[in-house]
Amino acid sequence: MKTYKLLIIFLFLIIQFGFGQTEKINGVSFVASREPINEKHVNPVINVNANYAAIMPFGFIRNIKHPEITFNTERQWFGETKAGAKQYAEALQEKGIKIMIKPQIWVWRGEYTGFIEMTNEENWKLLEDSYSKFIIEFAELAQEINAEIYCIGTELEKFIENRPEYWTNLILEIKKIYKGKLTYAANWNEFKRTPFWNKLDYIGVDAYFPVSKEKTPTVVQCLEAWKQHKNEIKAVTDKYNKQIIFTEFGYRSVDYTAKEPWESDRSMTSVNLEAQTNATQALFQEFWKEDWFAGGFVWKWYHNHESSGGEKNTRFTPQNKPVEAVIKSYYSHK
Repeated sequence: MKTYKLLIIFLFLIIQFGFGQTEKINGVSFVASREPINEKHVNPVINVNANYAAIMPFGFIRNIKHPEITFNTERQWFGETKAGAKQYAEALQEKGIKIMIKPQIWVWRGEYTGFIEMTNEENWKLLEDSYSKFIIEFAELAQEINAEIYCIGTELEKFIENRPEYWTNLILEIKKIYKGKLTYAANWNEFKRTPFWNKLDYIGVDAYFPVSKEKTPTVVQCLEAWKQHKNEIKAVTDKYNKQIIFTEFGYRSVDYTAKEPWESDRSMTSVNLEAQTNATQALFQEFWKEDWFAGGFVWKWYHNHESSGGEKNTRFTPQNKPVEAVIKSYYSHK
């Protein structure tokens, strides 16, 4: 009888808490703004049941051949600076939200960061020195505020492909400073070639996988298209025995949103809330149940919730759109 009772308790614990499970990362990508944030800005994050926020300070370069990164200057928005990232993180932490610090580079005129590539050794060295200063400064911040995760880069495929030894050494330098978990945000078509996953804690993927060519994709259509991508993702997590984080995920509220989900072209002006909702529902349905999947950060969340998004908005944010209820529902699962 005693053994039977112990078995019942054990089964209850499996059902209640999940065997070998940890709480999912139910995150938002918290966009930098010109101003500090306060409780009014944090409460909507809590209301959508998020437990993590990615704080994203920015560095800027002139073009993809330019080696110097400008960062932490008075000319930037407050939230993009070190002081701003710290203030944002601490305001969120006060309400129990965990933090990923995710420094990012913006190339003027919006050129894709994955194409950053120097043409000579001198410029490669300049870029490496500049990037090290940028990423180490925010690693120090991540340690100072006890951020749970630090993301060492976002979508820098050519930089990594050309300079793998630099990245190996950079990770060692970061680990001397920051003692939490490390990841890197690889683009959806990059992550299989990223060479240093074995040196990080999580495999990070910006999950803009194409899953439907339809104007208004159904959940079922998206689920079917996810099968191949999911197999490829699972193969990488099996290879390195590490969990996957979707360091970014989300869809615009436009026609054909799941065809090329990375597309931010402002000429796409046909609002389609159903397309955004269905594609997001499929992603949650496909991944949030998997124990090898750690969770993710929806792209993107603005501080001024009451005036963000809305049913006429065509951008990525889920705020004040039907898809927000889908996110809130999945983020409520324990």
